Amino acid sequence: MWMPTQPPTLARLMAIQLDWTSVIPALAVLALALYLLGVIRLRRSGVGWAWHRTMTFTLGVLSVLAVTATGVQGYGMVLFSIHMSQHMVLSMVSPILLLLGAPVTLALRTLPRGHERAGASRRWLLVALHSRFAAVVSHPGFTMPLFIASLYGIYFTPLVDLMMENAVGHIVMLGHFLVTGLLFFGGVLAVDPWPHSSRHPVRMLELLLPMPMHAFFGVAIMMASTPLVRVFSDPPAAWDIDPMADQSTAGSLTWVFGELPTILVLGVVFFSWVASDERRNRAADRAEARSGDLDLAAYNAHLAQLAQQSARSPGPDAVPSR
Repeated sequence: MWMPTQPPTLARLMAIQLDWTSVIPALAVLALALYLLGVIRLRRSGVGWAWHRTMTFTLGVLSVLAVTATGVQGYGMVLFSIHMSQHMVLSMVSPILLLLGAPVTLALRTLPRGHERAGASRRWLLVALHSRFAAVVSHPGFTMPLFIASLYGIYFTPLVDLMMENAVGHIVMLGHFLVTGLLFFGGVLAVDPWPHSSRHPVRMLELLLPMPMHAFFGVAIMMASTPLVRVFSDPPAAWDIDPMADQSTAGSLTWVFGELPTILVLGVVFFSWVASDERRNRAADRAEARSGDLDLAAYNAHLAQLAQQSARSPGPDAVPSR
């Protein structure tokens, strides 16, 4: 892995840095290519796909690349603040953008159907979505503790130093952050078919419950009087960076990244709730209108039948024929 020798600047942080450890960037580019291929295939079949879905998914991939395919990756091995920026983007920003792109829905619409070999990919996807394993790992009872453990269980234990000792451990850690964010926000946003889904009020509660723990984690880092992570306790002397000030910055970033994406997702879920209620009300109105039309038609048919019976029967003043 590329390691920086000069202090960070915006240009150095954003400079492209790719090597054999660029596993996450490679997977991100592959995901974007498959997504765009699916959109093209869907439109060629005459079915539209919302442009904002494509835009958010693309932004999600770009956000992953911004912190894993640039100088941020190398500086994240040296400075706590840069590392925490990676963590927050991969767990709080990228998952939201990727999920708003509805990649599972796109895959289900574009993958071949049927029981033949061509439809195997779609069948496997459906099997995975309905599997017991998916139901467990997508349940809030699993995703919320995992989300919190990704903070306290890593940074307040020797695990962070162990994983930061080499490039492979760092890659595994970053991948864990991304997967954790996808699992947590997948059920909350519920844009795609999801193994575990809840009603809108419950989803808002699932979003809000971990947030105090997230904020407290950021405050704890800011108020710590000693370095929490050995790897970040001794930056190069020539950079003139105070490790405690850098650690405080990392805590501030954690707090900010915990608040802003939460507000965004809360708004998305709330407006989704309102739109869902409006759709149900319109459907109920249409059903009531259809029911009323049927009742009116039945009443008119009954009147017509009575009129026909009255026309066929003789009146009381009719003279019988001889």
